[in-house]
Amino acid sequence: MNSFRVLVTDDSAHAREAVSEILAADQTFEIVGMAQSGEEALKLTDSLMPDLILMDIQMQGMGGLEATRQIKLRYPYVKIVMMTVSDDASYLFEALKQGAQGYLLKNLSSSTWIEYLRAMMSDEAALSRELATRILQEFPLSLPSREQHETLTTREREILSWVSSGLTNKEIGSQLHISDQTVKNHLKNILQKLHLENRVQLTRYAMEKGLASRKQGLFNRRKE
Repeated sequence: MNSFRVLVTDDSAHAREAVSEILAADQTFEIVGMAQSGEEALKLTDSLMPDLILMDIQMQGMGGLEATRQIKLRYPYVKIVMMTVSDDASYLFEALKQGAQGYLLKNLSSSTWIEYLRAMMSDEAALSRELATRILQEFPLSLPSREQHETLTTREREILSWVSSGLTNKEIGSQLHISDQTVKNHLKNILQKLHLENRVQLTRYAMEKGLASRKQGLFNRRKE
């Protein structure tokens, strides 16, 4: 299994070391560099070409949000996950607007970090209902036409409903008794049919169309 190259960006040396220790304990990730500012993160991205950047939101000089915006403009393929001590969801919305794919609180357990980042790199990270609802309000989206919606199969609509409830591919597969790879293939088809790009847009689409699942059993599990 190939590891993901990670750049850790935080203006606190202690935080950089702590994050590096968490990821170094898992063979999924390889720390290729550490930056102490947004400016340095931008330079190191140019030279190191990481797969994933863990980015502190508030830093001296160029902050994490502006650094994220500039990096995503140059390197859209790079996944960026914001790090913060605040659970204020407004930070997440601004980060998503700048191109970030995710958001982690620094006080979460190391196992939660690893689980979340693995899911993120596999395009399986889920959103909670609360965040999905606020994203629905915050983000404009040109919704697919009725004709595009009607091309979805019964199974695809079912999977779309589970995606909107915050489940990962593995969890959806468990609910439907299919493999997570099968779920992933279904999601690719759904995205292509609806001309959407990611789970955030899928979640908003499901909520707009009244397809969002009311099954919330696993919904807030990652907040525990």
